[in-house]
Amino acid sequence: MSEFQLDFANDTIKSLDYLAWGLKRVFADALLWWGDIRTGYLALRRLNQAELDQLFKQHRWDHERMERRGPPLSLNVIPKDDRYLISEMACKCYGSEEGNLQQALLDAFAGHEAQGGGKVTIKKLIEGTYRDRQTEFLFSAEDVLEEQVSSRDEVRRKMARVATTFTQARQKALQNTENYLSQVSDLDVYVATSMRNRNDFRRMAELTETIFGDSRLQEMHLRYFDPTLSAAQGHEDKGLIECLMVKCCKALIYIAGEKDSYGKCAEGAMALSLGKPVIFLCDREDRLRFYKDVHPLSRLIEFETGVAVGAYVTDKPADVSELLYRIFSNKREFELEKTPLGYLRLRETSTNSIIRLQTNDVLLRETFWNHYHRPHGCR
Repeated sequence: MSEFQLDFANDTIKSLDYLAWGLKRVFADALLWWGDIRTGYLALRRLNQAELDQLFKQHRWDHERMERRGPPLSLNVIPKDDRYLISEMACKCYGSEEGNLQQALLDAFAGHEAQGGGKVTIKKLIEGTYRDRQTEFLFSAEDVLEEQVSSRDEVRRKMARVATTFTQARQKALQNTENYLSQVSDLDVYVATSMRNRNDFRRMAELTETIFGDSRLQEMHLRYFDPTLSAAQGHEDKGLIECLMVKCCKALIYIAGEKDSYGKCAEGAMALSLGKPVIFLCDREDRLRFYKDVHPLSRLIEFETGVAVGAYVTDKPADVSELLYRIFSNKREFELEKTPLGYLRLRETSTNSIIRLQTNDVLLRETFWNHYHRPHGCR
């Protein structure tokens, strides 16, 4: 949509192509910022050139200021193989007397001794008892699951080793969270994910390194939240922290995995409802199609404006880097299309994602805009 350069010194329409280009620009901007062609036109037609400049300046990111601000606060380094220990499940197993994993294993070993004793793996001890907590116990003891023990002292020594690693990783993660909170007003990107095992933590650590390792993003000194490096004192605080970060961030990355979680979906929904750019990174083609073409709620309504905001969907980490660069350097590109059924859609060109739409249902459109901005909602 950049075939022509605006010539404000000469406001004549030079050709049909020039007229078509101008109308596409008006339609695209109207969908992008007002969600409806007519509403956008009514707002734009009253503005002079200076007012138009000021209006669209408000919608652009000051990427030069982002570059000038310098690098973010440094974070404590936690080995990728130890990051699973900062999870809430591990905290409940090592950081709580009520959920003490070592005591659970000692009790299980006592039962094993009563059955004749002998060498047994940590995994067998966990699988033999505490069925209601097996998932978190197996997760939290992954480093020693296949190791054998033949006495209670061996259980204590092995679990003390893991507990020491847990304490070190958790203290670093808590300090990292303080750093994140100290610069939350300048947070650029929040990463939403769900991690259920050690490999999930490794994969997420590698993904964030890949995405934000892009040299163009590093030049912008992006502030981004890495979920594999942060912990909270408890799940209540964790929820408050994550809600604050979603509210303050400029964009959100949603990492779609094998299964979705309530927390991750809630964070993605909050960001879309705040009108923020949301990028879905999928690891399978069927998940890509599900979020891009099937799921109706991969497009939500920005609560303040009523604009239908769609997610960017891709299966390539390089696309995520590219999108972040385009978003923050104000270089996103869109194609305006009209479907055979009469829908108007705005597609982002690098991922072919529908990020804005206008329905062809006149009753729905008129009812929506007549009632959406009524005081106190629809009653």
